[in-house]
Amino acid sequence: MNAGRDPDGELLARVFLTRVVEPGDEVAGRWVREFGACEVARRVREGQEVSLPGVTGKRWGGLVARGRAAEPDADLRVARDSGVRFVCPGDAEWPGQLDDLGDARPLGLWVRGAPSLRMWALRSVAVVGARACTEYGAHMAATLACGLAERGWVVVSGGAYGVDGAAHRGALGAGGATVAVLACGVDRPYPPGHTELITRIAEQGLVVGELPPGDHPTPSRFVLRNRVIAALTRGTVVVEAAYRSGSLVTARAAQRLGRHTMGVPGPATSGLSAGVHELLRGDAVLVTDAEEVVELVGDMGELAPDRRGPVLPRDLLTPGARRVLAALPSRGAATAAEVGSGAQTTRDDAIARLYELRSLGYVERHGDGWKLTRQAMISVRDGRSRC
Repeated sequence: MNAGRDPDGELLARVFLTRVVEPGDEVAGRWVREFGACEVARRVREGQEVSLPGVTGKRWGGLVARGRAAEPDADLRVARDSGVRFVCPGDAEWPGQLDDLGDARPLGLWVRGAPSLRMWALRSVAVVGARACTEYGAHMAATLACGLAERGWVVVSGGAYGVDGAAHRGALGAGGATVAVLACGVDRPYPPGHTELITRIAEQGLVVGELPPGDHPTPSRFVLRNRVIAALTRGTVVVEAAYRSGSLVTARAAQRLGRHTMGVPGPATSGLSAGVHELLRGDAVLVTDAEEVVELVGDMGELAPDRRGPVLPRDLLTPGARRVLAALPSRGAATAAEVGSGAQTTRDDAIARLYELRSLGYVERHGDGWKLTRQAMISVRDGRSRC
């Protein structure tokens, strides 16, 4: 809490205001920053003529009407009965990175679950995407989340159907940590079909939200919720998203906040991956597994392994032997001199390499000529077909 203010009064004022103003209201956020939550709450309760800047009389009347119906003590009582706490800016549990939202910073967060939100947010990654995802999208989300959880990262998502649910389940299945950020009261799981999942997240992880107990979601609240997901985490991974997907709102919010933005590519013909591909054409980074995500958002030295194809037997040859092998014709035989010329070496060096290759089963001698064995023909053909 801010120094010089009554903590209980600040808490009640912020709880009161969560009933009065919508999440992400930057005008109200500016009021709180300039006048303090207690003063803003007092003026709303008094319900006099417009006494705060930047708002019309009509809108002020709406805020005052909401204020008359607000009962912060009752909200706190209902929250406590449901195992929910209210965390304010300045509290020990408040994640400082949410302050990057400026005047759009939440007034506070309702938190359900035992772990410390601040500690979990320090090492967290958002995994978001389409609600109506494909089997591929669900598989990639679950696999990524599982891999991140196994590496000690907290997986944050929105608790929705599709990619969100797959990400939460992937983290839970690995025995890891996950946070669901809801666009409604955290005591009221949404969507209803995910009641069991969100209850399990609350038991094993955290369920958080800006709206007071019992409040319902709206389309605008879903969109505004995404800024919290973006700000809370070190980076956002998008798995399947159409051009107008809400998960792109999360990604763009992450970019504005200077967070890492990543995308998992899909088929070029898939409309559900079109939004991801558009992100990748911009500043987003292509990722395919948890190791690549951690390399981007993790600490120095947390590098993904080098990617390479399978090691072929001919890859184990010395460079000189590979040049001689490549100089042999695919059909028929060639003399040592012809092979040396093709390999840009001397006849004697070519002969030495050819005997080496014969001992390994790559070539055979026919009189004065040398030719590839069947094994070598397959190896050379495979090597030459690679781009």
